[in-house]
Amino acid sequence: MQAFTVHQGLVAPMDRDNVDTDAIIPKQFLKSIARSGFGPNLFDAWRYLDPGEPGQDPASRKPNPDFVLNQPRYKGASVLIARSNFGCGSSREHAPWALDQYGFRAIIAPSFADIFFNNCFKNGLLPIVLPEAQVAKLFDEVLAFPGYSLTVDLVRQVVVKPDGSELPFEVQAFRKYCLTNGFDDIGLTLRHADKIKAFEAERLATKPWLAQTLLG
Repeated sequence: MQAFTVHQGLVAPMDRDNVDTDAIIPKQFLKSIARSGFGPNLFDAWRYLDPGEPGQDPASRKPNPDFVLNQPRYKGASVLIARSNFGCGSSREHAPWALDQYGFRAIIAPSFADIFFNNCFKNGLLPIVLPEAQVAKLFDEVLAFPGYSLTVDLVRQVVVKPDGSELPFEVQAFRKYCLTNGFDDIGLTLRHADKIKAFEAERLATKPWLAQTLLG
């Protein structure tokens, strides 16, 4: 998993409440568990005018010119600001996969759905909860100033605005540790790879019949 310490990026606004995971990555794209290739279908039903199917060439699609991510001023955005209850709906982990593979590194909103919030941390995506008034002001500033960018400093737990002012945010210590070190659940386990190998070797030495049991 890609580590997250400090990130500066262009901001795109998703000005909708209750954006659910089926909007983030529609159900027809959930057939794959390869954890790759979902970026082109992020917000698929809003992003394109024609229906999309797995394996379809994005270049053959008809983009919706009114959708925010199709507007030239937001091309290359890596910070998303959203409204309340972002990521509600089903628990599909494909939603943070799609956001990450599109290029987003952080999402700022007044609130998130719990399962989506947890899945973001496990996939290297930083969800930040800020007061609704602060998020509303960010929306105003993003719309007013093309090229608006933010610096997200996870180490210091602040969002730094272009004028230098800082918006502090809370993050659980264990989640911060995992993100800043790039540890997903597997990475956390592999920190103890030597101990695991030693345990397995000792177990087989003292209980050799397990080798035959494990081999079937």
